[in-house]
Amino acid sequence: MIALINARKFLLALAAAGLAAGGVACSRYESQAATSSDVPTVAVTKITRGDLVQELKIAAEFRPFQEIDVHAKVAGYLKNISVDVGDRVRAGQLLAVLEVPELQDELHQDQAAVRRAQEEVNRATADLERAHSAHEMAHLAATRLAGVLKARPNLVAQQDIDDATGRDRVAEAQTSTAKAAIAAAEQQLEVAKASENRAKTLLAYTQITAPFAGVITHRYADTGAMIQAGTSSQTQAMPLVKLSQNDVLRVIIPVPESAVPSVHLGAAVKVIVQALQQTLTGKVARSAERLDPETRTMRVEVDVPNPTLTLVPGMYANVSLVLNQASGVLIAPIEALSRGDAGATLMVVKSDRRVQPVNVTLGLEAADRVEVKGDVAADDLVVIGNRAQLRPGTSVVPKLTSRSDAEGSN
Repeated sequence: MIALINARKFLLALAAAGLAAGGVACSRYESQAATSSDVPTVAVTKITRGDLVQELKIAAEFRPFQEIDVHAKVAGYLKNISVDVGDRVRAGQLLAVLEVPELQDELHQDQAAVRRAQEEVNRATADLERAHSAHEMAHLAATRLAGVLKARPNLVAQQDIDDATGRDRVAEAQTSTAKAAIAAAEQQLEVAKASENRAKTLLAYTQITAPFAGVITHRYADTGAMIQAGTSSQTQAMPLVKLSQNDVLRVIIPVPESAVPSVHLGAAVKVIVQALQQTLTGKVARSAERLDPETRTMRVEVDVPNPTLTLVPGMYANVSLVLNQASGVLIAPIEALSRGDAGATLMVVKSDRRVQPVNVTLGLEAADRVEVKGDVAADDLVVIGNRAQLRPGTSVVPKLTSRSDAEGSN
C-alpha cells in the first residue's frame, strides 16, 4: 500500500515537470514570434540615374491648315458647278461658272470706247503734224524777213515783218495746242482701257477657281441658283462651296498658364490618335504669344502632314508636349517623397536595414518621377508607400518592388 502511494506521487511529479517544461518552451516560441513581428516589412525601390523628360499631356483637336467658304465676286446665275463634296481640287482648278450677260455687253461697250479713243489720238497726232508744218513755214518766213531787214533796212516794210512774226507765233501756239490735244486723247485712251480691263476682270470672276489645293467639304449651291456678290454688305451672300486644305493639319493645343514659359518653337510633340491607333511626331510650329483671358490658356499649333488624308479635321488626339528635359540625373519615384514646410524628404534604408530620413532638393518633375539632389546616390533604397509608422533608426525588412531592376532585397 505504501509502495502504491509512492508510485502515484512519482507519476504526478513527472507530469508536473513535463507541463512546466512545455510551458517554458511555449513562452520562448511566443517571445521569438513577437520579436520577429516587431520588424516591419516595407516596400522599397532604388534611386536610379538617367534621363528625365517633363511632358504636358493634354487633349487637342485636328483642324484644317486653312479653310474658306468660296464666294462669287459678281452676282449672277450659276451656269454650272463641276465639283461636289469629297472632290480633291488643285490650286487654280475651275469650280463653277456664272452666267452674267450684262458683263459681256459692258465689255463690248468698253472695247468700242477704246477704239474711239484710239482714233482720237490718231486725229490729234495728225493735227499736231499739220500744225508743226505750218509753224515751220511761218517761222522760216519770219526768219528770212528778219535777215533781210538786217542786211538792207529799208527794203522790207516793218508791217510785213510784224505780220510774219505774228504768224510764226500763232503757228507755234497751234503746235502747243495740238500737243495738248494729243495728251488729252491719250489720257482718254487710258481711261477707256482701264474701263475695258475692269470689265474683263469682272467677266473673269464669272469663272470661280480654287485659291489653293484642298478638298470640297460642303456644297451650298446647285446649277441655276442665283448667287449674290460676296462683297455685298446688305445681303447675306450664299457661298458656292467650302474648301479645306487637309494635306497638312493643325493640332490646336490649349497650353495652361503654368506651362506657357516652357513652350518654345520647335519643341518636340507626340500626337496620339486613338481613333486610328497611331502615334505621330511633330514640333511646335507657332503660338499665339498671349493668353486667352477667359480660359487662361495659350493657343499653340503643331503642323502634322496628312498626304493620304487619313486624318480628318475634328478628330481628337492626346498630345504630349515636351516642356523640359534633363540627362544623367538622380531620379526617385513621386510616391517615395514626403513633402512638408521644411521641404522634401526621402526615407532611405541604410546598409544596416534601418531607415533614415534624408532631405533632398527637387529638380525636374515628371508625372511619376522627380529629379532629386542631396545626400543620396544611385542604387540607394528608398521606402515607397505608407511611411507613417516609421521613425528614424527603425529596423525594417526591405522588399524590393518591381519598379526596380534589382534581383533581390538586401
